[in-house]
Amino acid sequence: MKGLKIRVFKDGSTQPDTTLTIPIAVLRFAKKLMPKQVAGMLQDHGIDLDQIVELSQQEDVQGTIVEIERHRKKEKVIISVE
Repeated sequence: MKGLKIRVFKDGSTQPDTTLTIPIAVLRFAKKLMPKQVAGMLQDHGIDLDQIVELSQQEDVQGTIVEIERHRKKEKVIISVE
């Protein structure tokens, strides 16, 4: 099943601290469940969550669509369609 996967890495770890997977079929409704930290980080970087939802629902989109690194805080967020 195709889904939007959001991984949050902290302290330079190669293993995610948090992983959120949302099935594409319910994505428009489930975006309200996204952790505020992730939604805030996207907004801070000028990334529109609605556009990510639209993009992820296209049949030919797969793989990483956004990768955000906050070097000072040693955080990274990867959003992908898998």
